[in-house]
Amino acid sequence: MKTRPRLKGRRYARGNAKGIVSVEFALLLPLLLGIALPLYDIARNIQAQMILINVSREGANLSSRAAATYPMQTIMSSLAATTPPLNMSANGMIYITQIMGSQGCDAKGNGCTGTVVAQWKWTGGSDGGAASKIWNCSSAGTSWATDGSGACNGLGGKTPAQAVDLLKGKLSDGQIAYAVESFYVQQPLIGAINLGGGITTPALSPNLYSMSVF
Repeated sequence: MKTRPRLKGRRYARGNAKGIVSVEFALLLPLLLGIALPLYDIARNIQAQMILINVSREGANLSSRAAATYPMQTIMSSLAATTPPLNMSANGMIYITQIMGSQGCDAKGNGCTGTVVAQWKWTGGSDGGAASKIWNCSSAGTSWATDGSGACNGLGGKTPAQAVDLLKGKLSDGQIAYAVESFYVQQPLIGAINLGGGITTPALSPNLYSMSVF
């Protein structure tokens, strides 16, 4: 009865090759993770920015059509309800600013400077220090209401009128526009990763912002 010779050398070579592959994979895994995870955070940031753009656009549209029907807090809460997977209550804020063309108009009503007539802040959000980029309610003797309306107190009949650069020269005398701002502080899913050798991946947690006017 013939017996096949044992291929100890070949088996050893195969086992050795598998060991080399395992070592190479272990060495490359941190690098692959260091590339893939930040890319995932970038994708999340892009998604969050697109959501904020939709919030500001729809908010400006709703404000211009439904301001006389619904409280601004209702409008802003409805907008925030459309933002999952974002956690607007913990990391976001919405502002609505009513602007009217009223200053610097010529006889034909051209060249008006936009002035702030009213401003509202979403009471269900956490601004994290993010103030409106259009106009700050806490300035010029104004303050936020504490009755839950989120309105800026002290604007009615304010002298001088609170002029803003937004829409300057684009609103006729008495014309009203609504500007909606949405803020969000994106929390990184992974954070910075130490890859060793002095190499650390960046923690991507930008302060996202969008503004639309209608």
